[in-house]
Amino acid sequence: MPRPVRLVLVHGSQLSHAMWARYEALLGPDVELVLPDLPAHGARRGEPFTWDGALAVVGEAVEAGDPDVPVVLAGHSLGGYLVMAWAARHPDRLAGLALLGASAVPAGPGAALYRAIAGVEQRLGADRMSRALDRQFDTMLPPAFAALLKEAGYGFDGIPAAWAGVMGECRPSMLAEVTAPVLLVNGQLDQLRVDAGRFRRAARSAPWVHVVTVPRGLHVFPLTHPAETVAALWELVSWARGGPVGDGVSERPAP
Repeated sequence: MPRPVRLVLVHGSQLSHAMWARYEALLGPDVELVLPDLPAHGARRGEPFTWDGALAVVGEAVEAGDPDVPVVLAGHSLGGYLVMAWAARHPDRLAGLALLGASAVPAGPGAALYRAIAGVEQRLGADRMSRALDRQFDTMLPPAFAALLKEAGYGFDGIPAAWAGVMGECRPSMLAEVTAPVLLVNGQLDQLRVDAGRFRRAARSAPWVHVVTVPRGLHVFPLTHPAETVAALWELVSWARGGPVGDGVSERPAP
């Protein structure tokens, strides 16, 4: 029987743990999935978002369950920056770290991009943003999955504090002392992949760093390309179980 592995998946801004609904079937029964909701999102939508509060949620998810089970920590977008920040504070705790759609430096031109996105969302307001996301998901996703995301609801109140935290706290250098292997996964058409090389080079203590590009993937590739995302994450799961994974640095498209 394969060694159990705990895989913690942290959602991006506006969404909730529901974004990972299709992953359990793809990963199989020997991977223990932990799917937290961040403050101001999902089941915690009534809680204010704070950076320390969000990191505490990540920490609770990592430490849930059997302490002898290796933990792979992954996050998308906002979640990706948060898991990097958590790993920087606990550089020896993880068996693997994956940043999904979180390979742009949130400073300088990158920060301007984040501020522009957050500004547009705030000007549109919650109702218009909800309708826009509903239309986007209806177009891009299977109907049942789109309906699940709508039912789970969206979180907009925490956006200013969340992205202020990302811009104020997160830099590639946070990966410097992380001793787990690092996976950087981005959509081919995702604007937040522009600094993947800087993040890759920063992870100097990792036994290996792999950069994976999802062909034709947008920023929401974990929603639209779950099989390709799982195939990338499986490298970390295999490593956590002691299986063979290529060493060093590599860059490749997702299968």
